Amino acid sequence: MADGRESAYLRLARELRSAILQHDYPEGKRLPTEAELAESHRVSRQTVRRAFQDLVAEGMVYRIPGRGTFAAPREEQYLRQFGSIDDLMGLSIDTTMQLLTPLHRKVDLDAAGRLRLASDRVHVLEFLRLHDYVPFCLTTVFLPPEVGKLVESVPELTETGARSRVTIIGLLDDRLTDPIAEAEQSITVGTATPEIAEQLGCEPHRSLLRIDRMYQSTTGQPVELAVSHFLPEHYSYRVRLRRNVR
Repeated sequence: MADGRESAYLRLARELRSAILQHDYPEGKRLPTEAELAESHRVSRQTVRRAFQDLVAEGMVYRIPGRGTFAAPREEQYLRQFGSIDDLMGLSIDTTMQLLTPLHRKVDLDAAGRLRLASDRVHVLEFLRLHDYVPFCLTTVFLPPEVGKLVESVPELTETGARSRVTIIGLLDDRLTDPIAEAEQSITVGTATPEIAEQLGCEPHRSLLRIDRMYQSTTGQPVELAVSHFLPEHYSYRVRLRRNVR
C-alpha cells in the first residue's frame, strides 16, 4: 500500500469477513458471485478473486468450481485474522467483553515505564472476552491517567460483571484527540496463575498464549497497554505474510 491507503481487495475481504462473522452468511450459504461483488463494490473481478483467496486461506470460505463460494463451517476455536487496528476493533462483532475489575487508579511501576509515563500511576481494568459464552481470553488494560479520564465514566468499564460488545480501543478512538494509529505486539508463552486459572476455567500453572499490545496514537504516544492470556484450545492466531514485489 504505497499510498498509505488500504488496497481494494483487503477492504473487500474485511467487509466479507465481517458479514460472515455476523452470520449474514451462515455455514454453507453461498456468497455473491465475483461478477455480483465486482458490480456492487465497483471493483474489478480480479480484486474480488484476490479477496476470496485471502478468505479461503483463512478458512472463512471454501470454493466449489462451477457452483460458487460458500461460508465455511465454524470451529469451536475462535479464529480471527488481525492485520490492522480496524481488525482489533472488530472484536466487537462476534465476542463479548465481561468486566471483572472496573477501571481504577493504581501504582504500577512496570506498566508506567512501558507507557513512558513521568509518574507511576496508571488507570487499570481487567476483563474476560467470550465467544459463544465461552471465555477464551483474560485481558488487563493499562492506560495513562489522561487517557483513563476519557473513559472513567463509561458504564461498560465501571460496573463489575457488565457485559458489552465494546472494545477499549474503540472507546478510546472516539474520544482521543489523536486517534490510534498502530500497535506493537509481542507473543510469548505465559503461565496460568491461580487467579487467571479461576477466571479462564483451567488448571493452575498450565501454559497459555500471552499477547502484549502497546497501542500508539498518530503522534507516537502510547495510549494503551493490553496484556492478554489466551486458552490455546479456544483460540487460534493466524497471520498471513506477503513478500513485497517491486
